[in-house]
Amino acid sequence: MLPAGFSTSASLADVLTSCLATVTGARGAIDLPEVSRTVVVVVDGLGSHALRARSGHARFLAPRLTKATTITSGSPTTTAAAITTLCTGRMPGEHGIIGYRARDPRTGRVFNHLSGWNGDPDPATWQRCETVFQRATAQGVAAYAIGPERYSSSSFTAASLRGAEYVGANSMQRRVELVRDLFDRGGRQVVYLYVPELDVVAHAQGSESDAWLVALEQLDSVMSTLARSLRADEGALVTADHGILDVPQASHVLFDTAPELTAGVQRVGGEPRMLQLYLDRDADADGREMLAASWREAEGHRAWVATRSEAIEAGWFGPTVDIQVAPRIGDVLVAARARIAYYDSSPEGMRSRTMVGQHGSFSPEEQKVPLIRLGAFE
Repeated sequence: MLPAGFSTSASLADVLTSCLATVTGARGAIDLPEVSRTVVVVVDGLGSHALRARSGHARFLAPRLTKATTITSGSPTTTAAAITTLCTGRMPGEHGIIGYRARDPRTGRVFNHLSGWNGDPDPATWQRCETVFQRATAQGVAAYAIGPERYSSSSFTAASLRGAEYVGANSMQRRVELVRDLFDRGGRQVVYLYVPELDVVAHAQGSESDAWLVALEQLDSVMSTLARSLRADEGALVTADHGILDVPQASHVLFDTAPELTAGVQRVGGEPRMLQLYLDRDADADGREMLAASWREAEGHRAWVATRSEAIEAGWFGPTVDIQVAPRIGDVLVAARARIAYYDSSPEGMRSRTMVGQHGSFSPEEQKVPLIRLGAFE
């Protein structure tokens, strides 16, 4: 049995769309009181399991984390796909950002959506859906995205945050202060606030490190400040794009040491806990099934293995996958079940093995994220 990518309960696809609905007097999938201004805080990598396990370091946020304030992020549990789902209200099978790294069917090139995207393919067409920010401005609602200055001109920002006015600030505290600055302009507003610090630390040192706890304490402090600053007609939601799972280097699997696992593989996309393996562009269903069978025999005890068609049928990219998006998905997908990560022994693969915190697959640690309500939403 393959896991479902999106549960029947609320996911990130419902969060920002519901905030726009409440600002415009409509009704969203998430029931929220009507407000004039709203902000969605996305804390990269803050899974519900990690927040609950380290609740003593988050005395403001942790008591507000309950079963009712926990949602499923979606699939794959990776920043590029999840943030685009949040910002469009559509799932990866529709918006087209199907993982950390993906193959462009036009060129055959595999590229990194976050740091390896230089305008080709065109962000305006590669990300295929209208954003919530575009819908907001069409309805007379001001739309802003707050994040680190270094992301202001990236192709990913152009694809997933289009329609929002980007406001950059490098410190977590200053980004939170900017929410108040924007709200003081008045009028109806939808604001997106991105906090990458915890994810950066988790990748480098792990979510069980002292450095991650320091970052969590800082987040907890600034979220308390944000809550105190909100007025009667202003609401905030604190969520995350995915959770995190620490994987020691001793649990890395060098899959290319087994020739049968790379037979016919031309490119590798996805990420270490959600591989997307690409065969030659002329490969047929038999070729995909042969590779999948080899992986199931070798790794089926600790990974879910699916061909492209099986992953689509299981809803890994949402209930609908557009005909133009399907070729971007790997011919065979390997999602880790155990606390492992898959790497190849190429120089690039070996360099990336320093990463401790991992995500991408379907474990509760990766999929379950907070949806904490502040201000008028609490």
